[in-house]
Amino acid sequence: MSGRARAVTIRLTAKRRRKLEQIIAAGTSQQRLVLRARIVLAAAGGMTNAAIARDLGCSVAMVRAWRGRFAVRGIPGLFDKPRSGRPEVHGPSARLAVIAVATSIPPDGESQWSRSLIAGHLQERGLAISPSTAGRVLAEARLRPHKVRGWLNRADDPSFWIRAGQICRLYRNPPPGTALISVDEKTGIQARSRRHPKIPARPGRDARREFEYVRHGTISIIAAMNVTTGEVIAERIHRNNSAAFIAFLAMLDQMIPPHLRIHLIMDNGSSHTSRATRAWLAAHPRFAVTYTPKHASWLNMIDYAELVVMPSGAAERSADLLVVGSRGRPVRHNCVQRLSRKARSGSGGL
Repeated sequence: MSGRARAVTIRLTAKRRRKLEQIIAAGTSQQRLVLRARIVLAAAGGMTNAAIARDLGCSVAMVRAWRGRFAVRGIPGLFDKPRSGRPEVHGPSARLAVIAVATSIPPDGESQWSRSLIAGHLQERGLAISPSTAGRVLAEARLRPHKVRGWLNRADDPSFWIRAGQICRLYRNPPPGTALISVDEKTGIQARSRRHPKIPARPGRDARREFEYVRHGTISIIAAMNVTTGEVIAERIHRNNSAAFIAFLAMLDQMIPPHLRIHLIMDNGSSHTSRATRAWLAAHPRFAVTYTPKHASWLNMIDYAELVVMPSGAAERSADLLVVGSRGRPVRHNCVQRLSRKARSGSGGL
């Protein structure tokens, strides 16, 4: 006498149960996959195939099939196998051609490869391929020509940590009797002014500032900041070379009170390490220098000073510009003679 086949017993571990519940809860899960997960959970709860089919609104044959497949293959058995689909139109050689083009340098005038640009490039060389096919090949290869990430090859130099530690200790504990000066060039700064004047605040209304601005050209400056006081001085330069940098150091030498030593923190730029600059520093023992490590200009405090350049007074010429600090207060600019007189009288600062 033949009997009815017994339903396959389903036992779930805590990990498998959690995975099935995640499939059901996920908003991106396919509905057929959610139904299969519900069948397995109900079967693990001891329900019969007929009861599961009645509760979930499906056939008994479907419940029996997915219950058995899960018992054999586990959670991977709930997913559909890849279907063959129609035969491939383009073989491996065409796919390699798409990848080779996408990983090459774009043609002149283009900043990056696009799907249509890749397809057009290949069609010029006798390979008829559509932009959508090129996009599928790139997606399969996980290749995204439009994505660019910054990259810096910095060797693991043990001296980096030593020099970085020296600069941090200087910031935390400036040497007594020393003006600790952070110095660097800032090139190509835009000079801008508001097109319309600011409307002051009044009771019940905040101050208003119009967003449009007028460009007044660009300038390049050398800026120095007293790390202890936060005071900044800026000097306009026409060329970023050793001569301009040495002239700026001479200005610092004139304006800083003579009883103070001057300790410079700066990067390894060519104007900072040239033979002429080293000779000038050797001839002025008042100056001491600590260089930031290579690729670590972020250790230089002057790089964190937000300088805004705007026309001085009513002038709208790029030749007459005023450098303004991050809090809106003007910093000293192109005032060597006046500062020299203050330095000689003992009233200079920085």
